[in-house]
Amino acid sequence: MSSFLRRTVALATAVPVLIAAAIVPAQAKSDFSVKPFMGWSSWSVQSSNNPAYGTKWLTEANVKSAADSMAKNLRGSGYTNINLDAGWNANWNWEFRTDANGIPEADPERFPNGIASLARYVHSKGLKIGLYGGAGLQTAIYDKNAPILGTNCTTQDITVYPLVKTNMWGGDWKIDFTKPCAQAYFNSIAQRFASWGVDFVKVDGVLKENIPDIEAWSKAIDQSGRKMWLTASAWPIPREAGEGLQPWANSVRVNTDVECYCNTVSTWTSSVDNRWEDLPKWLDVVRPNYWPDLDSMPINNNSGVGIQDGINETERQSVMTFWSMASSPLYVGGDLANIDPRAIAILTNREVIAVDQAGVIPTRVTDGTLQIWKKRLPNGKLAVAVYNLGDTTADIPVTWQQLGLHGNRTIRDLVAHQNLGKSNKSWTANSVPAHGSRLITIS
Repeated sequence: MSSFLRRTVALATAVPVLIAAAIVPAQAKSDFSVKPFMGWSSWSVQSSNNPAYGTKWLTEANVKSAADSMAKNLRGSGYTNINLDAGWNANWNWEFRTDANGIPEADPERFPNGIASLARYVHSKGLKIGLYGGAGLQTAIYDKNAPILGTNCTTQDITVYPLVKTNMWGGDWKIDFTKPCAQAYFNSIAQRFASWGVDFVKVDGVLKENIPDIEAWSKAIDQSGRKMWLTASAWPIPREAGEGLQPWANSVRVNTDVECYCNTVSTWTSSVDNRWEDLPKWLDVVRPNYWPDLDSMPINNNSGVGIQDGINETERQSVMTFWSMASSPLYVGGDLANIDPRAIAILTNREVIAVDQAGVIPTRVTDGTLQIWKKRLPNGKLAVAVYNLGDTTADIPVTWQQLGLHGNRTIRDLVAHQNLGKSNKSWTANSVPAHGSRLITIS
């Protein structure tokens, strides 16, 4: 595979993404010890129309505050990634900055000390840093006709001709990867990121036609000598791209943005509930080191000052349970400086985190309003989650026959940290509230 866990390279429209991950050998794709990353992304607060947030929120000072909070409240449970999304290299008018060679560089007003300095600060907290970019060649970089480091080419030499727009928003020029200088350009960006200490890269807007972009990022990360996590992203990535991306990306966005683009981070119906219909479409292709990315978790603040999650306590727990059953990367959305005690308790539940970090892709047992999901954990226990996607309280019965089990079994509630006794035929999750869930192990 490539650099960090798999091939970790992600570029998002002229905006590189920091990826948090430990460095692994070039063929990391076969390294099944790589687990879904855990951390935070800035996009949830950037996307909000809350007057205190929005795109202007992404600054060096606010990123440092997020890192401080993560180090204090979440790092001990495994959360390490501080991932900067779109805008780290854009000014207040959303004009992107690059150096003379077309390599993205931080906006000096947002990040007056640069990314290398910020990375040192984040690393000093025992954390990792990630950057964002987009598929394709940004039109401004093409217009600049920047010389590509180590070559006799310029950025105008690496596009498809006649010029063709690419990526999900059709905003950048499609790159011709039969031209050797195309890979050299990606190498120059990855090498610069490596020199800054970047650990994670998110490449956004990825369509099937952008699989070569992710491959180039992956190879560039490998040659950089630094381990980086590479995630391929869109809203969502089309399922038809799934197999082609698998050799190159460490994770793949399988559904639309979780954000509501409103005054809060999200709402249940804005798209949180879409995860249950989107993930099943990807279960046949995702696997260890090609994790299904369900986007950020709106589990941060339902009380006090600052942007609110927009979902209730029951729904916050269902998010944590579903993401963990999926072995999705666990990354928080919201203003970490205002994280509330209940969010910390949900996010740091070690028994639930262990289900995620087991690195096992689940099976959906039943669909519809009352769903049952299962997966076999490395310790031999069977993790079972039930979800009430309806609007009224319901009992959800689960039979051993449905799960492929028989005999007397011991049941444990992982959220409540309670042993529920034994049964030889079934278990029923009683009075599961609307949008609620239960998570157990059966042994």
